[in-house]
Amino acid sequence: METVCSESPGHATELARIAISDGCERIVAVGGDGTMNEVGRTLIGTPVTLALVPCGSGDGLGRHLGIHGPIDRALSLLERGQTRTIDSGTAAGHPFLNVAGLGLEAELAHRFRASRVRGLLGYLSHGLAVVRQLPAEHVRITAEGRETGFLASTLAVANGDQYGNDAFIAPSARCDDGQLELSALPPLNCRRVLRLGFRLFRGTLNRDRRVLRQRARAFTVRRANAGLIHTDGETHFAPATVEFCVLPASLRILCP
Repeated sequence: METVCSESPGHATELARIAISDGCERIVAVGGDGTMNEVGRTLIGTPVTLALVPCGSGDGLGRHLGIHGPIDRALSLLERGQTRTIDSGTAAGHPFLNVAGLGLEAELAHRFRASRVRGLLGYLSHGLAVVRQLPAEHVRITAEGRETGFLASTLAVANGDQYGNDAFIAPSARCDDGQLELSALPPLNCRRVLRLGFRLFRGTLNRDRRVLRQRARAFTVRRANAGLIHTDGETHFAPATVEFCVLPASLRILCP
């Protein structure tokens, strides 16, 4: 086994390409959701298997798949894990494995990347600031020929069930059903943040009638202006109209 370290954003993607060209059948990604995305996007549609050793701030996909925990446990999967084929997705052409979105969560991801405060505390501190500063925006969502208007503070399109840190934005999502799950939250105030935050971490967000939830293979989301989106916590500038699409059974991954 050869070990190489990424040195800058995007470098892990290049390292994964080299590994594929060298004939590697399994690539181990050690890091957080960003590293997972950089490596995993290269493996989409290939016979190469991705193995995760999650050690990031959220580890959303790792938790969804039951990989999260002590590093020794993740390493032991290299010997006794089972290969599973899961879906992936694209948002404005950018691949994602777990969750993509826009609105508050994209701005939060942008600020979090520049922050020295990591982990759940970093998310919470920046999240409260973004809630106060970023207004909700009206979006038009088209899925399977049906259009829905919604005033959203944040909008997530999920392949897995959570952002990470056991914050379940899409509690009923499955990463192998050929579908994506959209969850859009209404405008937030202090009272609503507490209620929805409680549901988010209890895995009961789908019981709140003010949360818009849809399932489909693809979504078209139209907003007033171009702006930020995120894919697995990595931010990009995208047009006002954003296409989210599932790529069914597109990634081989090592699981318990």
